[in-house]
Amino acid sequence: MAFQGSRQVARVAVNMALSEDREHEKGLKVQYAREGFKTAAVDYGGDFVASVNKITERAVVAAKREGVIKEVHAEEGAVAGATREALSQVMMKAIGLNVGGKIGIARYNDHISVAVFFGVGLLHLDDVAIGLGHRAVSS
Repeated sequence: MAFQGSRQVARVAVNMALSEDREHEKGLKVQYAREGFKTAAVDYGGDFVASVNKITERAVVAAKREGVIKEVHAEEGAVAGATREALSQVMMKAIGLNVGGKIGIARYNDHISVAVFFGVGLLHLDDVAIGLGHRAVSS
């Protein structure tokens, strides 16, 4: 297998966040597992400001549940930090509005990426936003 670095892990996280439904998500998980990636995805929604902590918690819980990370402080912190970084990239577009979408998480060895994709709602004038964070942990 060729080296999988931060760019490849970021691509996988974005693809997980963009998966259309649970079946598509499961298919991607299987495909990426064959390539050596550990992945997870989880839906979320609500008021952006009120949801920031919940989104971060959901990312960490999903990563642990799917075996992307172990239940150790450094790995949990890496996912939380990458999630917060991804959220900060879309904050100006989403602040004060409702959001709904998906978090995609990917890991290959010591590279972890978290992508957040969501629709930003204001009446029927929806917009979309995507943010991406990366952290490195010892594997």
